[in-house]
Amino acid sequence: MTVLLVVLLVIGVLIATVLLRTAMQKPTAAKTVVIEYQESERSEGYGQKLSQMIQCETVSSRDNMKVDKFYKFQEVLEQLFPRVFTTCIKTDIEGSLLLRWQGKASEAPILLMSHQDVVEAPGEWTHPPFSGDVEDGVVWGRGTVDTKGNLFCILQSVEELIEQGYIPEQDIYVASSNTEEIRGEGAPKTVAYLKAQGVRPKLLLDEGGMILENPIGGVNGTYAMVGVLEKGYGDLEFTARGTGGHASAPGKNTPLVRIAKFMAEVEEKSPFKVEFYDSVTEMFRRLTPNMVFPMKLVFANLWCFAPILKKVMPSISPAGAAMLQTTIAFTMAKGSDGANVLPQEAKVWANLRFSHHQPTEESIAIITELAKKYDIETKVIYKDNPDPIVDYRSDEFKTVERTINDLFPGVGVVPYPMTGGTDAKFYQEICDNCIRFAPLYINAQQYGSIHGIDENIHARTLTKGVDFFQSIIQNYHTNL
Repeated sequence: MTVLLVVLLVIGVLIATVLLRTAMQKPTAAKTVVIEYQESERSEGYGQKLSQMIQCETVSSRDNMKVDKFYKFQEVLEQLFPRVFTTCIKTDIEGSLLLRWQGKASEAPILLMSHQDVVEAPGEWTHPPFSGDVEDGVVWGRGTVDTKGNLFCILQSVEELIEQGYIPEQDIYVASSNTEEIRGEGAPKTVAYLKAQGVRPKLLLDEGGMILENPIGGVNGTYAMVGVLEKGYGDLEFTARGTGGHASAPGKNTPLVRIAKFMAEVEEKSPFKVEFYDSVTEMFRRLTPNMVFPMKLVFANLWCFAPILKKVMPSISPAGAAMLQTTIAFTMAKGSDGANVLPQEAKVWANLRFSHHQPTEESIAIITELAKKYDIETKVIYKDNPDPIVDYRSDEFKTVERTINDLFPGVGVVPYPMTGGTDAKFYQEICDNCIRFAPLYINAQQYGSIHGIDENIHARTLTKGVDFFQSIIQNYHTNL
């Protein structure tokens, strides 16, 4: 009886603790904040400039590496931002653009990045993808969000500061590769050039997170999602071999069947470990106050529910689960060339994004061992390593956070573990603080249009984007 009472008492204390910790999570201003913009001549002018940038078709392709279109695009940039191109030192890196705005010193430069190239634009668009149509203050076209809108804000901020006679405390670099969308050589070659010049940026800002409403299912409010890390990247090929033969007399465990069993096991139960590491825990900590009740109870008490959450997270949110583990996505497959022929060889290709707690080599070893179970060979086509994580307690992150707070009062600022890739990944060898954030407020449709149809952005959101980069340039070093 005494033991039962003790057990009941412990359970009661646990329940009370869980409920108390949940009740302490009071909603923040981010839950109800409204970002207000006013139409102005400034936003109208910005929209017209971005429109001209969108009208330049700059689709990058591995099948066509000609750079003529990028030089034509840069000619347009020179017309739109004349002070930038007459004041800054321009370096051409095979179509990728690098600008240096000389400051009073060069020991701790800032590097601002946003790529020139865009993905293809298939499908039926409301406005032609390279029209740059402006309607009711909205600029339409491929690249408005990813990422000519951000590139505009960077160049316009520098253009206006130069016009005002401002001289930066440290050198300011602007880098814009022409191969980001195809993971090409633009950024690596730019890094090699900067490294040869002895340039080590103190702060780097590239595309990444943006300002979104309800960024994760079950979270209410408006947040600036500031990317602090990128996972590693890998392309792997898996091959199963057999004797082939006629489809009229199939044997058991033919190559395609073994490949299918392998994929099914990976799909049913991922072999990779789920982990709540520091950055993702901090992200959820900042989002918890504005979560719906069931989620709030769980995330306010990760000390209690983390083991369960690790198991169910893939079912709740694939995007959330991708932040917590190495992911594998099977993307291409090949069997025989005839519908009635058993293949002697079957292949499947997969894309992996490696987590920091199970980095590249460990994750590859895990999936290779699982493939062996089905007599499947593994070949690494490409691999790289996860980036160093930017500490959300660092001066660099706090500078970005403070700037967001000044320009977007009430908006929550959240360190964001990115699951996609950016050019910033290539800069880790010369910069310790690669932050991925574009200071643009976009809605759900605009976010969904990235790499999709009807990509667009409101011209008025560009105004605070320009203000953001000007503030970073003027205040970063004085805030340290």
